[in-house]
Amino acid sequence: MRDDFKNEVTIDFSKAEKRHELEKAIKEVEDSFETKYPLVIAGDHILSGEYIKSVNPSNIDEVVGYVAKGSIEMAERAIQAGEMSFKYWGNLSGCERARYLYALSSVFKRRRVELVATMMIEAGKTWPEADGEVAEAIDFIEYYAREAERLDEGEDLVRLPDEDNEIIYRPLGVGVSIPPWNFSLSILTGTTIGPVAAGNTVVLKPASATPVIAAKFMEMVEEAGFPDGVINFLPGSGSEIGDYLVTHPKIHFVAFTGSKEVGIHIYEEAAKVRPGQAHLKKTVIEMGGKDAIIVDSTADLDLAARGIVESAFGFQGQKCSACSRAILIDDIYDEMVERIVYLTSKLEVGDPRGLTVDMGPVIDDSGCKKILGYIEIGKDEGELIYGGYKIDTNGYFIMPTIFKDVDLEAKIAQEEIFGPVLSIIRAGDFKDALNIANNTAYGLTGSVYSRNRDHLERARREFDVGNLYFNRVCTGAMVGVHPFGGFKLSGTDAKSGSHDYLKYFLQPKVISEKF
Repeated sequence: MRDDFKNEVTIDFSKAEKRHELEKAIKEVEDSFETKYPLVIAGDHILSGEYIKSVNPSNIDEVVGYVAKGSIEMAERAIQAGEMSFKYWGNLSGCERARYLYALSSVFKRRRVELVATMMIEAGKTWPEADGEVAEAIDFIEYYAREAERLDEGEDLVRLPDEDNEIIYRPLGVGVSIPPWNFSLSILTGTTIGPVAAGNTVVLKPASATPVIAAKFMEMVEEAGFPDGVINFLPGSGSEIGDYLVTHPKIHFVAFTGSKEVGIHIYEEAAKVRPGQAHLKKTVIEMGGKDAIIVDSTADLDLAARGIVESAFGFQGQKCSACSRAILIDDIYDEMVERIVYLTSKLEVGDPRGLTVDMGPVIDDSGCKKILGYIEIGKDEGELIYGGYKIDTNGYFIMPTIFKDVDLEAKIAQEEIFGPVLSIIRAGDFKDALNIANNTAYGLTGSVYSRNRDHLERARREFDVGNLYFNRVCTGAMVGVHPFGGFKLSGTDAKSGSHDYLKYFLQPKVISEKF
């Protein structure tokens, strides 16, 4: 086994040398606009004739690329390719598979600045967000490689004097990874490489809003020398090939991150046993959140205000972990509102290629319209005190938006908006604040800013979320440090980046031999 896992260090592109590297990479990505990328099945590169068009959300006249679109026929081929490759890949040891992962990590590191530039343009990420995502993708690869090695050792069981007992883990077969657009490289990498590290093969159906970075992921898989068919790259419509993959009797597992509605649909469909299916499918599903930060009167108010603004408006609020509710105790409510608005007013909104920008565009026209619709609803549910409009440019730029005096039952306090919209809610005391925080169908992340030990310990017991943070932001989970996953309708709480994650894609087998 390699040395102990350490998280990848991010790059400081504000330094002149690194900034020059990034500017050069941005130019190279721009020079590659309108390139056509193939889907990949069993090593075959297929330009299907029908393409998914990837548009720069900062400037919709710029086409980042065209990625070949799969069909049901190609989905069937991809599943068959996964089955064939599983016969070889599933019989390798974890240590053998780990060597492929370490090779992939090296490719990621060599192409790192290119990946950062691509996400800045295709997904509208600022460089800190984009580089943080590449670092997280590398972390997933490195961490899961070590987990594959560790699981080779099995688990200790109680031995009897005349009987030897062992537990081993074996992979499931071919499965499907359906990652989201908002973490189009890191979650894609984690939900694909995790099952592969465990010995499975995967059909990867990337998000249609960010297919170019997914195509580059597949290029890196091939560059790292993975056997053909271990990962099959199949972009396409969720309602067409997505449903086909999820319901196919030869699919053994589904790893999905996305909306609650789609996640519940996948969960229901994967639970059905269909003709020709001799197993129950496993699902690893993450469906978002309506996350809250609580601030009491003992907190460092400067720290809390910075944490709320960063959590609410980082990547334009397009994170399942984003703070969309600030719950403030009554006696510091007005002061905190002023601090939050002041810090928000300092944020620069624009094209992330201007490297000083704090907030880029939202992902696409559909997302933009949805967010603006919620803002209109919010005007009847609270007091709009900042932002609330789209900037008149050729991109999908929405100003960071803040409502105060929002009722806990308001739509903007209950429904996931997935945009730069913050609802501020007044709480009478800390007990009231916890009740408000828990009053949603979601349970993903939350944060408490307080110096009161009783309050922190009560939150530890009662704040009903999968990832709870004290005196820090509620975003930015790190692999191995903050295993990530939520309660309630935030998903199956599989805790990505943990010692448990690969076991979701394995089945334990107990073997006993009598002497």
